[in-house]
Amino acid sequence: MTTTTLTTEPPTSRSARVFRATVIAQPVWRAGVVAAVAGAITTEVFATVARGAGVPLKAASPGADAAAAIPPLGFAFGVLFWTVVGIVLAVLLARFAKRPARTFAVTTVAMTVLSLAPPFMAPHTALSTQIVLALSHVVAAAVIIPALTVRLTHRRPTAS
Repeated sequence: MTTTTLTTEPPTSRSARVFRATVIAQPVWRAGVVAAVAGAITTEVFATVARGAGVPLKAASPGADAAAAIPPLGFAFGVLFWTVVGIVLAVLLARFAKRPARTFAVTTVAMTVLSLAPPFMAPHTALSTQIVLALSHVVAAAVIIPALTVRLTHRRPTAS
């Protein structure tokens, strides 16, 4: 007779377990920096694949007469810049919110949904570029939000 053991944890790769353990062990701000770097790299790879697929990554700001090329590392720098806002939010919620992980997840998912509109309002910008810009927000959020939410779920013990 064989015994079967059921687990409640979904199977994960070793690298995912190591990343999760690393994030949980860090202060919120440091976990945010790790997530920001991972999100920036992932988003830049996504943009590179889009460029390779022939998407003309040229966008125009409101009021501009023509679209300008999005520079290499432009996606990464954008992610790093806006993740600072998320890190500040996470640090404040960790300190003051009753349920910081839930509040962070709901707030940042809502902010991500709102961030999908501006790419489609960019004048003189190809639809394919607008789609890649919007999807890059989702790609960054898919890396950063779960990492910080997991960190906020696990409160670190305070030193006595």
